[in-house]
Formats: sequence, structure tokens, C-alpha cells
Amino acid sequence: MGTTEIPHRPLFQIPNFTISGVLPPFIGASPTHPAGMSPYPTTLTRIAAKICGSSERKEIFRGLIAYRRQLANLGMSDGFQWLSGSFMEDIENLETRHPNYIDVVTFFRRPIFATDDVAWKAFVTMNAQQWDKGLVKSMFKCDVFFVDLNTVPSNIVNLTRYWFGLFSHRRGGLWKGLLQIPLNVTMDDSHASEMVVP
Repeated sequence: MGTTEIPHRPLFQIPNFTISGVLPPFIGASPTHPAGMSPYPTTLTRIAAKICGSSERKEIFRGLIAYRRQLANLGMSDGFQWLSGSFMEDIENLETRHPNYIDVVTFFRRPIFATDDVAWKAFVTMNAQQWDKGLVKSMFKCDVFFVDLNTVPSNIVNLTRYWFGLFSHRRGGLWKGLLQIPLNVTMDDSHASEMVVP
């Protein structure tokens, strides 16, 4: 039995919302082509330019940038993030309201000083506020979820399956797309931050 090789995925221009008010779940003629499937790799500056037009969206996006900096300050900078939720939908026209926050799934490799399980548990305990979903949501307007890439492969597969299944559909079952950004903080963060000043 052969294996399927996933081709390199270039950065995407963010697709327009569909007539249903969501990002398309794939681009191109068919969802069978891996390179055209959501989540779409992109940048923070592209997100800022494409879907941060309102003051409410800018505020949420500033929270995401600040949250990413906090992760980097803790040494968590190797991995990527999936972005979803009503922030990634045309929710203003779908439900006549603004988004309240952004859903963020962070796929991360543990900091080099906390790779073994004992050191990792100590790190999590020392930084308990980082894992406090309510606190993070109130401070950064991010509803956060995590996938530890240092755990066993079956756990990674199961969590990825779960989060993709959950966030690639609206309530009611409509299939939709997600965006993906690198976890490491770069000049892209700084440029995007300048684009969403109050």
C-alpha cells in the first residue's frame, strides 16, 4: 500500500467568505488535493488587512498578538496555531453582531528546558495562569486550546482530529475553513500590531 505525501504548503492569500459567510473549506476544484485544504497557512499582516476592519475586530486581534507574545516569553515559540470561531466568519452579516473573541488552537513543542514530563509538569504548575481558559479569555479575547507535540503520536492524532472536526464546522454542520499561522513571534507580529492600532 502506498503512502500519500502532502506537498509543501505555501502561504495563502486569505480566501473571501463564501455566500454562507464562512471561509471555504477548500480552494480549487476538489477537496482531494491536500495543498488546497484548510487550514490555510497565512500571516498576521494578511489577517489584519483582510478581516480586521472594525474596532471590535481590531481589539480582538490585538489580544491575539499580545497572547502570542506571552507564549513566546514563556519559551513556547515552536509550533503553529489554528484560528477559528466567529472571528473567522462574516458574523456581522450572519448574525448581526460582532465577534466576541477568537478561537485559538496552539500546536506546540515544549520549551527545551521542559521537554521531559517532570520538568513539563513543573513548568505548567509555575505558569498556571497560562492554562486558565477564563483568565486568558478575559485578558486576551482568545478562547485557547492546546496540542502538545511532545506527547505520543496517538494523542496528537486524536486531539488534531477532535479540534479540526469541531472548528471546521459551524453549529448546524456547515463545513468551513480555518487559518494557520506560525507560533513564533516575528516582525509579522509587529507589523500586524501597527495595522490594528486603536
